Amino acid sequence: MNKKNVVIGFMGTQLDSGQGAGRWEKWRPTVSLVQHEDQVVDRLELLYSPRYEALAQTLQADIANVSPETEVRLVSSQVQDPWDFGEMYAVLYDWARSYRFDTERENYWVHITTGTHVAQICMFLMVESRQIPGVLLQSSPPRKQQRGSPGSMILIDLDLSRYEALAQRFHQAQTEALEFLKNGIATRNPQFNRLIEEIERVAIRSRAPVLFTGPTGAGKSHLARRIYELKKSRHQVQGAFVEVNCATLRGDGAASTLFGHKKGAFTGAAADRAGLLRTAHEGVLFLDEIGELGLDEQAMLLKAVEEKRFFPMGSDKEVASDFQLIAGTHRDLRIDVAEGRFREDLFARINLWSYTLPGLAQRPEDLEPNIDHLLLRAVAETGSSVRFNAEARALYLQFAKSAQAPWSGNFRDLAASITRLATLADSGRITTDQVQAEIGRLGWLWQHSQAHALPGAEVDLGEYLPREAVAQIDLFDRLQLQSVIAVCRTASNLSDAGRKLFDRSRQQKAVVNDADRLRKYLHRFGLSWDMLTQSNS
Repeated sequence: MNKKNVVIGFMGTQLDSGQGAGRWEKWRPTVSLVQHEDQVVDRLELLYSPRYEALAQTLQADIANVSPETEVRLVSSQVQDPWDFGEMYAVLYDWARSYRFDTERENYWVHITTGTHVAQICMFLMVESRQIPGVLLQSSPPRKQQRGSPGSMILIDLDLSRYEALAQRFHQAQTEALEFLKNGIATRNPQFNRLIEEIERVAIRSRAPVLFTGPTGAGKSHLARRIYELKKSRHQVQGAFVEVNCATLRGDGAASTLFGHKKGAFTGAAADRAGLLRTAHEGVLFLDEIGELGLDEQAMLLKAVEEKRFFPMGSDKEVASDFQLIAGTHRDLRIDVAEGRFREDLFARINLWSYTLPGLAQRPEDLEPNIDHLLLRAVAETGSSVRFNAEARALYLQFAKSAQAPWSGNFRDLAASITRLATLADSGRITTDQVQAEIGRLGWLWQHSQAHALPGAEVDLGEYLPREAVAQIDLFDRLQLQSVIAVCRTASNLSDAGRKLFDRSRQQKAVVNDADRLRKYLHRFGLSWDMLTQSNS
């Protein structure tokens, strides 16, 4: 069965225009489509603005005169502004959704020569995303204008191999964006890589608020700045990157710093102040430790995020600022909401895109590439080469991945450690003696924090067990299970986790079977190693 050929396209208000007999002397792209003897057009879906009804009727009649076998369907397109991308895409999308495509009986050619540039781009996107299941059709005028000459036409199938280079360019751009967000560090943790991939898509496609949760030093501030720089490189923001730690804001100074004030608004307000929200206009505002904001400031921030307008302190006149908000916190804001310390409506507004950044101890496989990155940075800063001896490198990595290294300060601790080693390296070589001394420094640093830390506090048991089952577990067992899961997250396998958890008692046993002991413990709660690793992957 021969398929029918169906062309979908916009009427060109300039190129397709013409009155009287003279119109046949010019090349009209829509009419030319039906003048190719070797390419029969069975039906033409012609989209047009109601303002040009007369021209549409003329084209319909002219096509019937040239090609009686071609059915012309006039589709009135209710586009108010043909240069408005959102409006144009919405109209095309709605039309395609309601159109009954029959790919078994019909071929669909999407004409991209006519219409505004915005219309042509939207048509391309509709085909590229398969909203219209067809190929692109591009028509061109004849080299020498002559009566009746249809010019040329070419069909462009985006699925053919010769157009794979275009797709590869898009893929390359995405890969470069991912590497940019990771600061060029070849991270090996699958969970973290998937996290960054989604953040990259959100950063490019959305201006909605983003919330980063994670321990101090996990890289929230750094990632927020990289997102801003990525968006700026894509011309998606024009303003500045403005950062403030909300834990440093107190009293009248909090509202003044964020929202600005009028002269005389409070004691000490000797002059007008713009405030950080206005400074971030058309840019990105990063509020680190947003959970430390007072309830009044939270209410003002909610209005500013939703309406892009707010009142400075002491002013009865609203000001405007259009910024994208990125927020960071080390707290569980769900708990703060439940206990009344954080507004539920603000949390709902900033929780659209929420990501938990894992601590360094949860990414042991990423320690090595980060160490290499920090050494290269030290070389760039000092101008002299610094390297580990092979034995020193092995010793440092062994310690860094062990249970004795909690990395409570995360990347700040690691950066400080590598800086010390690089500074003290004689002749650019880091030795085992220097590593041993550094291990001693880190042990002293973490001694106090380990004594007061609650390992596993960041683990949400609801990720592994039904909420009703979690509610039936005693607090003692919940805390213990959270700590066990936290260790399992950092272990390479069941036996490795068992060695870390039973590091003292295993030394008194004649027969050591750490994996079996851990397996039985997890089984008490209906858990298995596979369940933990699948949830963490």
